[in-house]
Amino acid sequence: MFPFGDVNDFNIGMNQEHELFRKSIRQFCEDKLSPIIMEVERTNDIPQNVIDDAKNLGLTGIGIPQEYGGQGGDMRMLVIMSEEISRVLPSFGTMLLVNHLFVDPLIVFGTEDQKSKYVVPVATGKALAAHASTEPGAGSDVAGISTTARKSESGWVLNGRKAFITNADRADFFIASARTSPANPQSRWKGLSTFIVEKGFSGVEIGHKFDVIGLRGEQPNEVIFNDVAVPEENLVGKLDEGFKVVVTTYDYSRILIAAQAVGIAQAAFEMAFNYSTQRKAFEKPLASFEGIAFKISDMLMELEASRLLTYWAAYLADSKRPEFYMASSIAKTYSTETAEKMASLTIKIHGGAGVDRDTGVERLLRDSVITTIYEGANDIQRLTVFRSLLRMISKNLEVS
Repeated sequence: MFPFGDVNDFNIGMNQEHELFRKSIRQFCEDKLSPIIMEVERTNDIPQNVIDDAKNLGLTGIGIPQEYGGQGGDMRMLVIMSEEISRVLPSFGTMLLVNHLFVDPLIVFGTEDQKSKYVVPVATGKALAAHASTEPGAGSDVAGISTTARKSESGWVLNGRKAFITNADRADFFIASARTSPANPQSRWKGLSTFIVEKGFSGVEIGHKFDVIGLRGEQPNEVIFNDVAVPEENLVGKLDEGFKVVVTTYDYSRILIAAQAVGIAQAAFEMAFNYSTQRKAFEKPLASFEGIAFKISDMLMELEASRLLTYWAAYLADSKRPEFYMASSIAKTYSTETAEKMASLTIKIHGGAGVDRDTGVERLLRDSVITTIYEGANDIQRLTVFRSLLRMISKNLEVS
């Protein structure tokens, strides 16, 4: 069982409420998202009426406590929502769930006034939010952030440039990281702080949209802070300890990216299986050839392994188990790489049809590649897993 100590560590804890919720999300996806897939691919935009439908259904409040305007629900519900939406339109899942990169750190580290002022409108769908951390020279290396926050009489003044910020063009609020003290080579993580920035603050500029290969409809933007005055009360968490705020946020969000990858992998499996049983070659279904049948079987095995790892990480997070940090990195790495592999195999099984944009097959590969990069590139996750393992050993966990 090493490094875990008990078979009960491997529960996933799903119940009938989770299944009923999954069915409702599946219905929304089939009714609202499936018809617009190719429109979104063509226009690179998600229709506002579909976003409004999601808000009216309460999807912006899933996983947010009711006392802050949310619908309640646990991490497993968020995972189910991410998976089901990403099976159909991953970019829509990204747009919807990136709100949690703003909300979650406020729930954990924010003041009651911050939660009332900023979490409630996001939870109720009256506002959208984004997380502005990544910079041209700092992505997975959070400690390398160079945006600065200088103390002023009324608060802080932010200057810097953020890159690849999802939801930036739609967001009303940002949680932004900035350096409030000079970097120390021995403790690089110290000296960062996090702030709530409203789009309406003077000096906030939404820059160019990055033309990334996937996630059509929700591609990221540059965000520029030019002498942005931020009130003192918009500091999130303790001064100079914003690194903790950012990495804690990612501990949870990695699970949602794993779920997004599971959804993409599910779509790939369904497309590959259906095509292999319907398409004929040499007067036989493709699936009758062992080379194809073996691939389909392998895809199913890896899909279900990814799903179980993701549900497991979500259950550990819901149970407030410290092992969830490691589990979220395991799930994110395995699931996203599985999705990329399965998308590639699905293209090959389709042959020429697989590279035709009109079939909708090749977009799975474009979307899956991105999941291996954002929320911490997978090699960073491997380092996280190993370092978590060392910490577990240092606490003298029983090896059995």
